[in-house]
Amino acid sequence: MPELANGVRHFSEYLDRAQQEALVEMARSIVAEAPLFVPVMPKTGKPMSVRMTNCGPLGWVTDKERGYRYQSTHPVTGRPWPAMPDVLLHIWNDVSHFEKPPQACLINFYSDDARMGLHQDRDEQDLKAPVVSISLGNSCLFRIGGLSRTDRTQSVKLASGDIVVLGGEGRLCFHGVDRIYPATSTLLKNGGRINLTLRRVGP
Repeated sequence: MPELANGVRHFSEYLDRAQQEALVEMARSIVAEAPLFVPVMPKTGKPMSVRMTNCGPLGWVTDKERGYRYQSTHPVTGRPWPAMPDVLLHIWNDVSHFEKPPQACLINFYSDDARMGLHQDRDEQDLKAPVVSISLGNSCLFRIGGLSRTDRTQSVKLASGDIVVLGGEGRLCFHGVDRIYPATSTLLKNGGRINLTLRRVGP
């Protein structure tokens, strides 16, 4: 359980193959009910390179007009998000060391040419609660910095089954995904990477 800068913890190989396969099937069932959509940047309307959906009482969304936020319904279908499966709650309880449950699970699908720029997770009201990130599928190069975008960063390769927890001083660290490594996992039939991000939103 190595610790990266500012209290960010990396649980390498936390999930075995069977657990990973079960989470992929879980994600597929969620997508069947709440389809993947392409988020766009506030103000510019530029589409992100990932596709996403959510499960849980709340879901993270973004659009040109209203920007980053949480809401209780899918932005395309208008329906409530699917319930959060118990398996995600069990993972949260095991690695987060936080007494309250997560309220949102953001599901990002990265194609092999997708990436995520450096950003902070700061749209939540309760910033004491950690962020738990689960990697499935192809490996990625994850970059983590400090509380300022210009702080020095370090990179770590995340493989399928790895978990990263951003908590304590590291809760607001800038982080992102610089690249996906194609053909590094056989978990997803058509390649790519799934990232499940568990967050507590309200106090």
